[in-house]
Amino acid sequence: VQLQASGGGLVQARGSLRLSCTASGRAFSNYAIGWFRQAPGKERDFVAAISWSGSRLYYANSVKGRFTVSRDNAKNTVYLQMSSLKPEDTAVYYCAALREAAAWGTQAPDDFRFWGQGTQVTVSS
Repeated sequence: VQLQASGGGLVQARGSLRLSCTASGRAFSNYAIGWFRQAPGKERDFVAAISWSGSRLYYANSVKGRFTVSRDNAKNTVYLQMSSLKPEDTAVYYCAALREAAAWGTQAPDDFRFWGQGTQVTVSS
């Protein structure tokens, strides 16, 4: 599976943006997918994750209530709808697939694989 994040851009604070994570490969629907972000000089932080069916979700506390993750397996795509954006949400956003042996609920980047190129999100104040 190869994953590619897209949809980033420049948005004003309190605005909204929707990111897409598009996959190539027939096995996409078998994987839970996670979103991460990395600001300059900082570690890669977990944002949200969605199970293979879309029935289970979990979020980082910092985005809970503002971000929504969803997926459309027919389109091989996972979405991250971001609302009420804040300048501290500025980062490069990545998506990756949860390893089969990893525990549901993990936020550790090492528990995810098939990282693709990220997409820059910049929130101006």
